[in-house]
Amino acid sequence: MSTDNIEMGSGFKDKKVLVFGLGLLGGGVATTNWLLKQGARVTVTDPLGEDRLAESIKKLEGNVEFRLNNSQTEEDYKKADVVIINPAFPPNNEWTQLAKKLGKEVTNEAIIFYNLFPGKIIGVTGTRGKTTTTTWIHHFLQTSFRSTLAGNSSERPFLKVLDESSQFDIAATETPSYHLEYFNSSVRSADIAVVTNIYIDHINFHGTREKYAEAKMNIFRWQKPGQRVVLNYDNDLTENIIQNPSPSDLWLFSATQKLPEDVNGIFYTNHNLIFQRDGRTETLFSIGNFVKEKGEHNLENLLASASAAHLAGVPWEKIQSAISTLPQIPFRQEIIFKNDELTIINDTTATSPDGAIAAVKRFSGPHTILIAGGTDRDLDFTEWGKVIPRHIKLENIILLSGSATDKMQASLKGGPFGKSKVASPHQTLADCLAAALAQTQAYGHWVVLFSPGAKSFEKFSNEFDRGERFNALVKKVMGR
Repeated sequence: MSTDNIEMGSGFKDKKVLVFGLGLLGGGVATTNWLLKQGARVTVTDPLGEDRLAESIKKLEGNVEFRLNNSQTEEDYKKADVVIINPAFPPNNEWTQLAKKLGKEVTNEAIIFYNLFPGKIIGVTGTRGKTTTTTWIHHFLQTSFRSTLAGNSSERPFLKVLDESSQFDIAATETPSYHLEYFNSSVRSADIAVVTNIYIDHINFHGTREKYAEAKMNIFRWQKPGQRVVLNYDNDLTENIIQNPSPSDLWLFSATQKLPEDVNGIFYTNHNLIFQRDGRTETLFSIGNFVKEKGEHNLENLLASASAAHLAGVPWEKIQSAISTLPQIPFRQEIIFKNDELTIINDTTATSPDGAIAAVKRFSGPHTILIAGGTDRDLDFTEWGKVIPRHIKLENIILLSGSATDKMQASLKGGPFGKSKVASPHQTLADCLAAALAQTQAYGHWVVLFSPGAKSFEKFSNEFDRGERFNALVKKVMGR
């Protein structure tokens, strides 16, 4: 680790730091290892036991005290100088509340990164499209800058990237509401903040849609003059957000309509991207069949990422040339098998009804089979039950059992397409895939779309575990 980074994190030297949540995805490990390098005295607590956390524990690079299986005590919190919260734990949990009651500094990996990263930061949040938009921003930035990705990823956790910060001029960061919930005026704001959209989600974490939206707005709430915020003009909450004055420079994007003349931004019409600034419009370039090939939702991701990259200093001509090489994000409407008779798509990260609806609209047809279902998070599946049967035949909807699946089934049965046609859920993902493949024996090119529309905790560790298992099943069955 460089000398710069030792100075950067010197505020943690000899501090007693309690890391609440080691986790399985790498963020807790990166946070703990970074703290150890700074000379902190670290205690790690986690509801899981040593057996489940074995792989994470192996990756730790120093002496750590453990309080696993919920064995932490109030005394552990009293002794701590700083408490770092893993994003999996909601702010109203008893231990977070205890830390605040005791007057401890409560923070998270994103806050540490934002405050210490020496380069510019582009912060991306939103219900859908965060990962794709952040990745595509980085893709565009690389044409002009020393750019890096950071944030909600097992490969690029915030504090792992912070260790390498001297190598980069700018970071594109995926910053979910879990992290933003803890942001306040003392946290450095993103130089460019992007909100892809806000839909109903994570109500079990934040409590209400209003609190969820408020957490999202923390990514730009304390911006200073000269910093920018990029918002989705097509999202129904954007108007409310705009009405909250901010000293930052506002930019909008729209995939469906021309922007009002008095705002700056980018919009799409007749295959072209149109740039609007100070009341004047300029046709930038055509994106051809982009929407047909990648879907309407990815048009929004393109507009958001192109806007942010250009505001960061990337010329439009470099953005245009880089569109043809935009990376496919794993587990996001990813085609994992294709031949003349069959296409199989893994969209395991569609963990909400809106995400699944987007995938179904892209891949729908009389020969499309949908595999859906999972764990409920207090979400409403009424709209899912209305929209899905318009695009997928009821007999082509295959459900995996779960608490959210019960809501899906009830929503389908309550719709106008016939109560008796909704099949009973299957108990395993292997059974779902087998049922889907059995239906593809009929004439025609078939599409099997795995887009759960729900979380996965009743049967899997997380949506990525679910996606990897689906890929393994497909590889086993299809022989490649």
